Amino acid sequence: CHLLFYEKRILLRFLGETANEPKAENNDATYRLPTETVQNWKETKQEYFSVHRELEKILAKSKLEDLYRPIPDDNPLVLELKSLVMHDAYHIGQIVFLSKMQGAWAGKRSF
Repeated sequence: CHLLFYEKRILLRFLGETANEPKAENNDATYRLPTETVQNWKETKQEYFSVHRELEKILAKSKLEDLYRPIPDDNPLVLELKSLVMHDAYHIGQIVFLSKMQGAWAGKRSF
């Protein structure tokens, strides 16, 4: 949810849809599912993948000057994406580390 919050915010700001961007009263609120159910978790994961793919499409078709165009309420897209990549890598590292410590990380991967 936390990663989705920030990716979706950047995507919507880049698209000029700031009225639709996610809101949270504080950073801690970005970690919570609206209601913790298996279905909400599946939908949240699907939305994350969808937003991530949309950002990928924007990057693939953007010219260099597009990436440096200021986006509403933020830095140019290239700087926001750089920050987002470091942010996501940090949290993904936490997830892997905690999963391994809890014994929940698969010893062998199929990919």
